[in-house]
Amino acid sequence: MAAPRSPAPRQSSSRKLFGRLSLPERTLVGDALRTETVGGVLLLLAAVAALVWANVPALHDSYESVSDFHFGPEALGLHLSVAHWAADGLLAVFFFVAGIELKRELVAGDLRDPRAAALPVVAALCGMAVPALVYTLTNTAEAGSLAGWAVPTATDIAFALAVLAVIGTSLPSALRAFLLTLAVVDDLFAILIIAVFFTDTIHFAALGGAAVGLGVFWLLLRKGVHGWYVYLPLGVVIWALMYNSGVHATIAGVAMGLMLRCTTREGERCSPGERVEHLVRPLSAGLAVPLFALFSAGVTVSGGALGDIFTRPETLGVVLGLVVGKTVGIFGGTWLTARFTRASLSDDLAWPDVFAVASLAGIGFTVSLLIGELAFEGDAVLTDEVKAAVLVGSLIAAGWSTVLLKVRNARYRRLCEAEERDDDEDGIPDVYEEDQPEYHLRMAAIHDRKAAEHRRIAAEMAAARRARAEVPGGAGEEGDRPA
Repeated sequence: MAAPRSPAPRQSSSRKLFGRLSLPERTLVGDALRTETVGGVLLLLAAVAALVWANVPALHDSYESVSDFHFGPEALGLHLSVAHWAADGLLAVFFFVAGIELKRELVAGDLRDPRAAALPVVAALCGMAVPALVYTLTNTAEAGSLAGWAVPTATDIAFALAVLAVIGTSLPSALRAFLLTLAVVDDLFAILIIAVFFTDTIHFAALGGAAVGLGVFWLLLRKGVHGWYVYLPLGVVIWALMYNSGVHATIAGVAMGLMLRCTTREGERCSPGERVEHLVRPLSAGLAVPLFALFSAGVTVSGGALGDIFTRPETLGVVLGLVVGKTVGIFGGTWLTARFTRASLSDDLAWPDVFAVASLAGIGFTVSLLIGELAFEGDAVLTDEVKAAVLVGSLIAAGWSTVLLKVRNARYRRLCEAEERDDDEDGIPDVYEEDQPEYHLRMAAIHDRKAAEHRRIAAEMAAARRARAEVPGGAGEEGDRPA
């Protein structure tokens, strides 16, 4: 998931890629990073728990029983399994937050400015096109199924940030912000892929009902109606109608997120979208996505199954798409942006840093697992194998990016320390004030106070030394021998 953006522009407007963020943007990115990182750690724990639960012989049957347990009103077409509720229901919350983030980017963030939007948009498009091409070429050459071409196209930013938290790298905030913005664009195109390519039959009555519900949702927002007790039941009805229409139910979450206002008006400290996102993001990152992972990542893994991943074209295509396709696509898209816009990298970074971040984006989990289920629906064996390939590809990408990032971690740590330094102790990092006369006056006053304190200490020490020298039998200046 991507971070909320401030209306303030980047300070680096001189055609620099990955320049320092503006202070408000840096603060908002930091807040979003903390939430996403916590959610990513929970996601990792849920994935590990799912693998253990599904692969320990004594627990395997219970995992299958819980995942396949059905509940819900059958008359409304909602008698679904637990795994199905997690994929179609809980992920709607995830995509609702994604819709808010996308709206914010479009009206108040990087995507509002075409020049600033060029980098994440081009990088994301290339980062989806190249993995799809790698998968297609792999399966064309080996006569495999092309149905899974979209599986390796998605990046799971929460998982990637969890990897950063675990390995303890001090990745500069500009690169983290790039990852978050990239994930927003990535989510947008993943939503379009799901809506366009994984909708077989449309029931127009239910779709029309969902459209009417969305219209009511929009009208209530414009009229300024408040209260979760109004919007939550309406949102559930819209979701249920969307599910029964044949369009993937998570599209309802995206549509409602896009309708929220993400700009502030006079007298407002934050927009309605920001308030709602602040409330719902912890639910998404801390509950919805981990529960989806718990009931989607539980694939049976054995030595033979892992070996098959690298011999079967569908699974090999997924692994190569994530590990090779994502890295080449995002790095190539960034290089092309710099080449054709005549921009240059920030003076603090080098192209190997971009390559390392691009390899980190090869971690595809939540949306990749969802697309894998949709692409091979009806073939349980191949679905599980593709899920295992997503896990293996993400693990390889995480390990490879860890090595690359650790090589430069000392440099990153120095950059982060410089970004955090606050010598004048006014709560604002010095790098954002060094071009202001007031900052230098404050620093001069601080140094004057320190100099005066050192002069006072020196005078007291000199006076004490003279007093000792004047006292008969007192200590002398050399070796404390009698004077």
